[in-house]
Amino acid sequence: MERTQIEALANQFIKGKIDFPETVNPRVQAITLRIVTDLMQTINDLKITADEYWSGVEYIGDLGKEAGLLSPGLGLDHFMDLMIEEDMKEAGLEGGTPRTIEGPLYVEGAPESKAFARLDDGSEDEQGTVLFMQGTVSDQQGKPLPNAKVEVWHANSLGNYSFFDESQSHFNLRRSIITDEKGNYAFRSVVPLGYSVPPNGMTQKVLGALGRHGHRPAHIHFFVSADDTRKLTTQINIDGDKYLWDDFAFASREGLVPEITMIEDAVDLKEKGLGKPYASINFDFQLLNESNSKVQGSEVERRRVQG
Repeated sequence: MERTQIEALANQFIKGKIDFPETVNPRVQAITLRIVTDLMQTINDLKITADEYWSGVEYIGDLGKEAGLLSPGLGLDHFMDLMIEEDMKEAGLEGGTPRTIEGPLYVEGAPESKAFARLDDGSEDEQGTVLFMQGTVSDQQGKPLPNAKVEVWHANSLGNYSFFDESQSHFNLRRSIITDEKGNYAFRSVVPLGYSVPPNGMTQKVLGALGRHGHRPAHIHFFVSADDTRKLTTQINIDGDKYLWDDFAFASREGLVPEITMIEDAVDLKEKGLGKPYASINFDFQLLNESNSKVQGSEVERRRVQG
C-alpha cells in the first residue's frame, strides 16, 4: 500500500467521522493521527501478520503497571530528557547539574527534615554499608540556596523500594531535606543495590527478545527545587557498579558519578557512632534560573504514588 493511501485511511479513521465536534481536542487528534498513520505504515512496511498484530495487542493489555519499566527500557524516558534539553538550549538554559530520568518509583509525602535526615529505618545496620552523603545546593551563579528542598529516594541493599516492597517500613529510604542557611544538606542511609525488572515480567519479555538485560546500576534519585529556579530531576550512580555504563534505562550520565570514599579512621567512626567503615559521597547541586519562557521539564505532570 502506498503512503498516500495509508494517510488517507488514517485521516478517514481519525478525522473522517466526528460525532461530537464540540468535544474534539485538536492536540489529542493530531497526536493520535500521527501515531495511527505511522503504525499502519510500520505494519505495511514490515508485513506484520495478523497473528503478530494481535500478539502485540494482547501484550499491551497485559503490560499494565510495567509500562513504567518498559518506557525507560526502550529509551523513551531518556529521549524525553534529550528533548527537554534541546528546548532548554534554545532558551539559553545551559549548565548546572545534569538532569536524568525520574523513574517509576517516587512516592509523594516523604517526611521532611532541616539540613540533615536519616533515610533508613535501621533494619539493615548489620548487613548493609552505612552511607553519608552531603553537599550544597546553589543557583546558576554559584550562590548557596538556603531553604532549597532536596527530595531523595533509593533502593535498599537488596535493590527494593519501600511501598513497592511491603516488607519495608513506610517511607524507608525516602526523605525531603530543607537546606540550612548556607545551602547545605546531608543525610545518612545505606548504600543501595541496583534493581532488575521482574525476570518473568512483560518488560523482560521484550528486552529478552531484543537480546538485552533488564538491570540498573545502584543509584540514588533526587528532586531538587528552590524559589525562582528550575526544579531538577536527577540521580547519582554508585561508582564501581557492574552496570554503571550499561544501564537498561540509559540514565547514566557524565557528571552524575561522584567518587565514593570508604571512611575507616577510628576518630571518624567514633564521631558517627559507628563500629565499622562507612561510605561517604560529596555532591553539590547547581540549579538553573527559571526562565520566563517556562520551558518544559521543570515540573512534569505524571501519575505518582501517594504516600
